[in-house]
Amino acid sequence: MAYDEGLAERIREQFLERLDVEEKKMFGGLCFMVSRHMCCGIVGDTLMARVGPNDYEHSLKQRHAREMDFTGKALKGMVYVSPGGIESDADLAKWVGVCTRFVESLPPKK
Repeated sequence: MAYDEGLAERIREQFLERLDVEEKKMFGGLCFMVSRHMCCGIVGDTLMARVGPNDYEHSLKQRHAREMDFTGKALKGMVYVSPGGIESDADLAKWVGVCTRFVESLPPKK
């Protein structure tokens, strides 16, 4: 599956100041890894956001967010955000911030 290259560039801009970000093709799209942890990504034109268990229910209540059901079953701690929820750079920054805060709370990967 192809992913929205324009959205990829907008996410790259969110991480300009970081040296610990990598991109990997996953889930039929593109994932952004922060300190070797999956942080967020793109499937088609949709943001895949790793919000973590504590922000999961709150995130699902946000407009344009829905369960990430890539496997047919909801992945707890992960949500999809449709294009309408990330139209502005401020909206995208909010979601990327939630994801980044969560992965920064995880223990370092070896």
